[in-house]
Amino acid sequence: MISSMTGYAVKTRDIERGTLQLELKSVNSRYLDFHFRISEELRSLEMPLRELLAARLSRGKVECRLSFNATASRGDQLELNGDLLASLKSLNQRVRDEMPDARPLSVNDVLRWPGMFGDQSIDFAAFGAPVLALAREVLEEFAASRGREGEKLAAMIVDRVNAMRDIVRRVAPRIPEAQAVYTDKLRQRLTEALGNASDERILQEIAVFATRIDVAEEISRLNTHLDEVERVLKQGGASGKRLDFLMQELNREANTLGSKSAITEVSQASMDLKLLIEQMREQIQNLE
Repeated sequence: MISSMTGYAVKTRDIERGTLQLELKSVNSRYLDFHFRISEELRSLEMPLRELLAARLSRGKVECRLSFNATASRGDQLELNGDLLASLKSLNQRVRDEMPDARPLSVNDVLRWPGMFGDQSIDFAAFGAPVLALAREVLEEFAASRGREGEKLAAMIVDRVNAMRDIVRRVAPRIPEAQAVYTDKLRQRLTEALGNASDERILQEIAVFATRIDVAEEISRLNTHLDEVERVLKQGGASGKRLDFLMQELNREANTLGSKSAITEVSQASMDLKLLIEQMREQIQNLE
């Protein structure tokens, strides 16, 4: 499957002490470039995440955001620290005995007292397995989004390939006839210009000129490169660099076709081909 370098996916997962969220998004880049946005508590997971993503992706500037939102435990899971509660009760009474005007501890004061519900610290070291499981889910959705975008780009490229084939099919039959007419005119001009020159000299000049304006090889190579573009698209995988190289080759042939043109139709065909090649190149810049 052809994939774009542009993609996005985000997922959340509830765990015992809160909610994990992992977000992936990417844009074009010549290479694979990672940017991680992770809180310090989860920083140790950056390397496993990097390895997981690198095994699946080959190009693109990829941003990975990992966050954790802690949530309060459910009421039926809470247990008061009995020893601490007894100590607070005793201390509260002693203070009231010494200072009758002092405000007594409220229920809210007691419940918010540090340690009243035992150890509420979070063991971030145990987050490895759920984070990587979440990352695999997000990566699947992320890859699917890049694949959908890649299919659209591939379809647009195929449309341009077909348009280029139409141009070649339309102009190719006209080339031999037009070249023959142009060669006859050249023969007449050479005969008039050279006067008593031998027929052999004229034939040599015509042969040289005919070689210069012969575009059969360029037409053949254009078709070969177009066949290769379609083959690469069907093969799928990371093919952006290969397709970009093929665009350079197609552009070279189109330029040569224009420079060797002896008729207006070929010159126009060369310009039309270069326009389509540039349109394909713009789309290929988005492919992985």
